[in-house]
Amino acid sequence: TIGVLMHGPTFMGNPLSCSAANASIEILLNSDWKKRILQIQSLLNSQLLPLRGEQNVVDIRVIGAIGVIEFEKPLDMKSTQERLINDGVWLRPYGKLLYTMPPYIISDQELTTITQAMIQVADQD
Repeated sequence: TIGVLMHGPTFMGNPLSCSAANASIEILLNSDWKKRILQIQSLLNSQLLPLRGEQNVVDIRVIGAIGVIEFEKPLDMKSTQERLINDGVWLRPYGKLLYTMPPYIISDQELTTITQAMIQVADQD
């Protein structure tokens, strides 16, 4: 199909991008990433699952290093992002979803900062 992946030439063969990709692969392969994913999943579960049953929360989903809060109504992207940025967190609401997919090298403290910001959104919505 014409137009599919038309953004590709912008980044294809870019030395900086290739170097970053190689470094990311090296970090991944030289770490106990499976164990870390389970640790991230455990932290996401312990922090986010208590939101189940909140008035405006439809569902909480955690699988591996992905944590999702589904709300009854779509989030206002502008005000939600402003709240998150004020908490030092950059997440992008997507319709009724607020989710995180943190890097495997995230510290527990950094992940807790993210989950606490997500909880603040749930508590204020």
